[in-house]
Amino acid sequence: MSADPLSVVLVGGLHADARRTAVDRLLHTVPGSVALHHDLSAAAAGTVHRTVRDRSGTLDEGEAPLVDDCACCALREDLVPELERLAVGGGCRLAVVELWDSVEPKAMAEVVAAHGGERVRLTGVVTAVDPALVLPALGCGDDLAEAGLQAAATDRRTVADTFARQLEYANVLALVTDTATTRPGAPSDEEPTAFGTPVEPADAVDFALLDQLVPTARRIPAESVDLAAAAVAGFDVEAAADRQHPACALLPQEADADGVTTLVWKERRPFHPGRLYAALEDLTCAAARSRGRFWLADRPDTLLAWDAAGGALCVEGAGPWLAALPDAAWEMVPASRRVAASLDWHPEHGDRTQHLTFTSPGLDRDGLCALLESCLLTDAEYEAGPDAWRLLSTAFDTLLDPVS
Repeated sequence: MSADPLSVVLVGGLHADARRTAVDRLLHTVPGSVALHHDLSAAAAGTVHRTVRDRSGTLDEGEAPLVDDCACCALREDLVPELERLAVGGGCRLAVVELWDSVEPKAMAEVVAAHGGERVRLTGVVTAVDPALVLPALGCGDDLAEAGLQAAATDRRTVADTFARQLEYANVLALVTDTATTRPGAPSDEEPTAFGTPVEPADAVDFALLDQLVPTARRIPAESVDLAAAAVAGFDVEAAADRQHPACALLPQEADADGVTTLVWKERRPFHPGRLYAALEDLTCAAARSRGRFWLADRPDTLLAWDAAGGALCVEGAGPWLAALPDAAWEMVPASRRVAASLDWHPEHGDRTQHLTFTSPGLDRDGLCALLESCLLTDAEYEAGPDAWRLLSTAFDTLLDPVS
């Protein structure tokens, strides 16, 4: 057995043709590399099909049973043993894990990092992208089930929010600009759906969207030999989780280029829950992608996460603001969270803040800012104080306190 651990790179993304191009490039660039792929398309029949191949063709095939009726759970249970088998064999230099269409890389990266042991090391997470399909993907509010891409019977994710998380988690984007524009995962001779309607080649708007949404990710042509070096450069799972956590997320910065605008909106005053709730539909549809954290006057201790794409919004509690915790509890909080809070600390409200970002072609900055500001407490409401704030409205109870 080789003394060095087996390097593992995850390659994911809804754009199946782009993903396969990136995987094939890695197989042809790195001698001794193999690709593992778990096909979840037949999970309804009770199994997940596993394929192991190298540059010459298929090496092995097998089936993994469903776990708790969840195809992604089956993938997690089967993936690490397969990687360990490759590592023990000693002949494999790089394992390329080609994730199925709607599988998000975060969960798989954390599984490999936590359970791979000394023999397996995660070295990269790549999302393969056709830039011409970025805007259609972000605008597709269809449930994954409608597109035949759900990973479990209870999967309620949409195409847009799944793609957004795939895009924003990776440290490398493998760009393909000449792929067939059909439904993710569909053979090229299938009838295209609304998401995969043929489009023009990528233009400046498409690349500006990528630049503004994921400015820190390396962008490499999927056909380039440079992709292999990026895939084994290293990946920090904890840092990646911090980048997506609402309390300390690395959100987009202000930008305006090639018809694409990113608005960063920050305020200290809390939102009026009733007025914000009434404006949710307009705010959600104002941009192709919006993210951030916010606070409501009637819930001053709760950090709320905002995550919207494809005309659908997810609002959920993400734990307490640090300002709501006793001093003794701060030692229990990760250092990254404490640093993020200290950089944005206010003498009255602590780390409580409105920090929302909106990215889209044709963004109406002035109209959006006016709408957001109209949802804040008025001077009179603000001066009434926290006890009065808690009595303002229960509009968000249906979202944040659902009846079980």
